[in-house]
Amino acid sequence: MNRRIGGLLLVPIVVFLCQPFRASAVDDHVLRKPDVVSWLYRDFGFHAMMEEPYGKNASLIQQPKRALFLSLTEEKAAFILSQYKGHMKTNSTIRDVVNHPSFKGFGQFILPLDSGAYDGNMQLSRVGHLLPYHSHVEPEAVVNTINYMIDQLAEGKILFHNFYTERQKLEDPAKRDTGLFFFKGKPGAPFAIVCPGGGFSYVGSIHEGFPHAIQLSKKGYNAFVLQYRVAGEQSACEDLAAAISYVFEHAESLGVSTRDYSVWGSSAGARMAAQIGSNGPAGYGDYDLPRPRVVVMAYTGHSSFTRNDPPTFVVQGENDGIVSVSTVERRVDAMRKAGIEVEYHKYRKVGHGFGLGIGTDAEGWTECAVKFWQKHISE
Repeated sequence: MNRRIGGLLLVPIVVFLCQPFRASAVDDHVLRKPDVVSWLYRDFGFHAMMEEPYGKNASLIQQPKRALFLSLTEEKAAFILSQYKGHMKTNSTIRDVVNHPSFKGFGQFILPLDSGAYDGNMQLSRVGHLLPYHSHVEPEAVVNTINYMIDQLAEGKILFHNFYTERQKLEDPAKRDTGLFFFKGKPGAPFAIVCPGGGFSYVGSIHEGFPHAIQLSKKGYNAFVLQYRVAGEQSACEDLAAAISYVFEHAESLGVSTRDYSVWGSSAGARMAAQIGSNGPAGYGDYDLPRPRVVVMAYTGHSSFTRNDPPTFVVQGENDGIVSVSTVERRVDAMRKAGIEVEYHKYRKVGHGFGLGIGTDAEGWTECAVKFWQKHISE
């Protein structure tokens, strides 16, 4: 039975290996797909499949091991592994996610584990416990997001990028806790960078980062989700500025337009987005780059701004127990009086950290935000 299954699986694998695979032109900042060749050989029994005859496919699989494995690029290996390993479920554990071979090198950033103290045996059905500043965290939605990312890797798409060099990480080891998740849209389309919140104690990408980026990419926009240092607002904004610089520097190989980019943020991430809107990347490093064309902010008490702030889209929950609605509305009014275009939406019966707001009055707010951005995208 095992031989029969192995033979059936090998056919699509070998066919896949024969297909051309587009290599990424993005330099050594890119974290390549997991090197799973040794895993396939040692644990999956690939060696047995190559050495034993399997009926009519014997001539196909009785190839020298070296020739077949040399053709097994990391991208192709990741595809095979994703197909074999399967998807997460609500009874999967945090350890399953962190150690998933498709996420090798960045599995610790999928869930908000920035403190380093967590129970690896906790099931995803309890994932809300990892996001104390957030609400409406649905385990099924979390699982669907993780599985979507596994599928993206299975299609050979590079998902994670390092925007700091190895030298920069050696000089400041805390920068190892950074990166950019990339969700591709149409080639040459504008890009957005999404900054999740978490009170600068964790990065809630799984709830208000990846889901937003997935929606944007499905609409054709190129979307990045920022994994930043949680030491405080200053270092987080420095990471955001460095990430924007990385995208500009590698725009051609990434296939994105640098015109009319937007920065999105929620809670602490919205503070970061607002600061970049006010000060530009130049306010947080030696960068000669434009400010974002639009800033999208969700549920933050950030109050400062400049007269040069870009058009801003703001959403807020009426029942927010962390952010004062009056603080948000004072800033909105002051910005409008200063001549800055602001679109403001307040939602009833919604608290702090609602993410996409699925199942609440806030559901669909990202659609409004995209339309606001589209108004400011030049033809």
